[in-house]
Amino acid sequence: MSETRADLDPEAAPGEERVTADTASLAERWYVAIMMCVVYTLSICDRYSISTVLEPIRKELHLSDANIAFLTGVSLAIFYVIFGFPLSWLIDRRSRRAIIGACLIAWSALTVATGLARSYWQLLWARIGVGVGEAGGTPGANSMLSDYFPAARRPMALQVFSLGAPIGAWLGSQVAGAIAYRLGWRTMFLALGIPGILVGALVLLTIREPARGGLDRRADRHAAPPFLETMRFMLRQRSAVHLIIGSSVVALWGWGLMWWTPAFLMRSYGLNVDQAGGMLGPIHLIGGSLAMIASTWLLSRPWLSSQQRILRLLGVNVALATVVTAVLYSTHSLALTRALFWLYIPSIYVYIGPGFGILNNLARPGMRAVYCATVLFTANLGNLIIAPQMVGVLSDLFAPHHVANAESLRLAMLCLVPTGFWAAWHYFLSARHVLDDERRAAGEHAAAV
Repeated sequence: MSETRADLDPEAAPGEERVTADTASLAERWYVAIMMCVVYTLSICDRYSISTVLEPIRKELHLSDANIAFLTGVSLAIFYVIFGFPLSWLIDRRSRRAIIGACLIAWSALTVATGLARSYWQLLWARIGVGVGEAGGTPGANSMLSDYFPAARRPMALQVFSLGAPIGAWLGSQVAGAIAYRLGWRTMFLALGIPGILVGALVLLTIREPARGGLDRRADRHAAPPFLETMRFMLRQRSAVHLIIGSSVVALWGWGLMWWTPAFLMRSYGLNVDQAGGMLGPIHLIGGSLAMIASTWLLSRPWLSSQQRILRLLGVNVALATVVTAVLYSTHSLALTRALFWLYIPSIYVYIGPGFGILNNLARPGMRAVYCATVLFTANLGNLIIAPQMVGVLSDLFAPHHVANAESLRLAMLCLVPTGFWAAWHYFLSARHVLDDERRAAGEHAAAV
């Protein structure tokens, strides 16, 4: 029986070209994966380039650690998490290509506005706008890739997509630091924002919207379920709940520490913004990329075909890396610090691709963007709101006369270190239930069709 475009995606706009499971070529699938990787790269680059210039902005605007944390991290994250669910609701119902492209153009334009800001309030509103735009990028990309690649290939495709994290962190560290040192932090935002506008236009002009569920066991010809129904379905899956919490706490621990690390290096070891970015950038690019490539290779090994083993491996990785961070932020040796970064920074990339891949397999096709938005909501609540603000407040509190210094920041960051063990515990709990929950998701999806 033939299927029309409307049957495959009843929400399709009239005249919009859609790609189905049997019409997308291998080259087209991987072109989309690479483009979504570029979108993710720009998102991470924008988000963490501001942490590279945290110290120069703080000094220029005469801010405390708590105030600079709110201006640069919390302001972006509040609106990122608020708009994440409404945009994900639209992503599960409307053209993902259009939403991703529009969001990328919007947040890139506001990155440029960040560089043009001349006051605290102008900078604050620019960062709020960036958060609104970025909220639609990653959920849309995850949902789109899940309809370009079959279930067995999704973890690998999403791991390729996730290479945007180390590449973006390298751009936001080494490249951003070099530009900021030579031309100033405002010029840095102009240099990073303008290319994003061009890439957004390319997404709109060159990518076709895929039919939803066309590569699953049965195509889902029904509209995406209501938001509350999706949340109820998710909360009944214990493996999904523990996976979301575990990934979110990894973000709180790993990326929360990284948010303050450039400032930590500048204060503790007297480095400038170029030197700090130059130390961290290559580790993100080389170490982070190798970690993700190695984990992708491991995912293809027969002994790791079990989702349980993957989740347990993620738990072990985080637990061991937590021990490394305890030493890293305690020592006063720059040489030892540099060496330990090569163990710690790659570890915070390993969980991204496998985590999203397993989570997408636990969701029905019409629920994937909301699943992704949920983990992004909780993760960004941790690594952009709780961790930066907590460290900033503690640093001010621990400092003499509440004027933050190197030692107060070091002690505040050490208070965050033990949360890595909390994340590992949730990965082990998720492994207990993942097989049953995955079968249940596939079974209920088939019954709904």
